[in-house]
Amino acid sequence: MGESPPRVHRTDMDERNGAGAAMERRRWPRGPETGTEAFRKGAPVLKPLKFSTRSLPARDQFGAWQDYMKPLADLRLPDDVSTGHGFPADHVAWNLGKVLIVQQRAPAHSYERSAIKLRASPIDHWSLGLLRSGQSWTEVDRRVAHNVPGKAELRTLGYPFRGRITEAESLIFYMPRDLFGDASAILDDANNSIRSGNLARLLIDYVSSVEASLCSLVAEDLPGIAQTLRNMMTVSVPSGAHKPTADHQAAGLMERARRHVHQHLASPELTPDSLCQELGISRTRLYQLFESSGGVLHYIRKKRLLAAHAALSDPANGQRILEIAEAVGFDTPANFSRAFKAEFGYSPRDARDPMSLGRGAFGNAHLPESTETFGSWLETLAN
Repeated sequence: MGESPPRVHRTDMDERNGAGAAMERRRWPRGPETGTEAFRKGAPVLKPLKFSTRSLPARDQFGAWQDYMKPLADLRLPDDVSTGHGFPADHVAWNLGKVLIVQQRAPAHSYERSAIKLRASPIDHWSLGLLRSGQSWTEVDRRVAHNVPGKAELRTLGYPFRGRITEAESLIFYMPRDLFGDASAILDDANNSIRSGNLARLLIDYVSSVEASLCSLVAEDLPGIAQTLRNMMTVSVPSGAHKPTADHQAAGLMERARRHVHQHLASPELTPDSLCQELGISRTRLYQLFESSGGVLHYIRKKRLLAAHAALSDPANGQRILEIAEAVGFDTPANFSRAFKAEFGYSPRDARDPMSLGRGAFGNAHLPESTETFGSWLETLAN
């Protein structure tokens, strides 16, 4: 038989040291658990809006993609490609309230957001595009921005552009102009630019981390993400790019006009004359400012209708349709209903009860069986 290991006897000093160690440990209050669940407040809130052409016959795929992307731009196939080749594409959108995030995979095509398109769909959001694969070339005022993986492309939807893209996988963030306030004038000077350098890399790292967290974000996360993106996009533009030119002065005037319209949507006094007085400019100058938006009256009506649509689509809003119409500046229910249907293709009552619309509410059989599309999310972003 082998010998048993010697017994270790604790001395008085050992016991005192042990007790002291125990007391030292007990001196600090027990902290919260470090597991992920210990810090979560609420359940994940985001539900992706998915669209794909892959289940359609090859000859119908590009037409379906054109229809779905129509609110943003007009699309064309390369000259040497026919619709019979097929166009397998995927589009997944996430709505964070003040930010839309799109994960997109599509074959090569060209795109154009023309002045005519702007008048028909006068959204003026900012977009930040990252390519995971492929390349793109976008032209604004004869200046071409060439984007490749590892860089970020900054562009406004409120100004015409056109370009082409190879087969690519991309991540695109859309943010309303109102989110940036006075900083929009700084971004205007950097429209259609490729962001690079240390600050741009930090921005890319951040948007990539947001993408990785989309399935687990809770409601309290969303405002902070929008504000962080806003701040990082603003500081990524070099201060030297901001120059006091005639274009910059026009952008500053337009920004003041936008804010005034937003703050006075419900007022019957919101007219071209009141805007001229607020800005200290002539009617001719005012019409020049709003020419790309289809005119000042068109812009005001569009903003009122978008605000009404957002209120009607909000399940927590208990106002009657008449009250919502009055709150956004319409004088009679009949005028509101007529303008709403002309703008969206369905009535205010249908907007409040989406299930009543059914398939084809947006006028195309290729679109999903839902009242929500990428186009409707773009139009109502942050309204």
